[in-house]
Amino acid sequence: MTAHKELRLLPWAGPDGKPCYLSTEDPDGYMSRLADNIEATQLGMASELLEDALKELDDKTADLEKLRFLTAQLAGSLRDVLRVAVSRKGCQDA
Repeated sequence: MTAHKELRLLPWAGPDGKPCYLSTEDPDGYMSRLADNIEATQLGMASELLEDALKELDDKTADLEKLRFLTAQLAGSLRDVLRVAVSRKGCQDA
């Protein structure tokens, strides 16, 4: 059995929002590659969302509903990016 510290935190949550872990010694396996691709997508989306947010903050006429939607999107993206950071650090506290 793989030691807990060798488990990889995956970039998605399991049932009830609990963290999912991958136990494998093959960094080129299907699940590892899938996780890598999803992490890259999440980071790319976060970058695009940040650009949108900065533009929106410069718009003095932005309405409250749009800003609330943007805040929800930013919160979700921040959650994803933090999970990627925790996974890459090797820490299991997500």
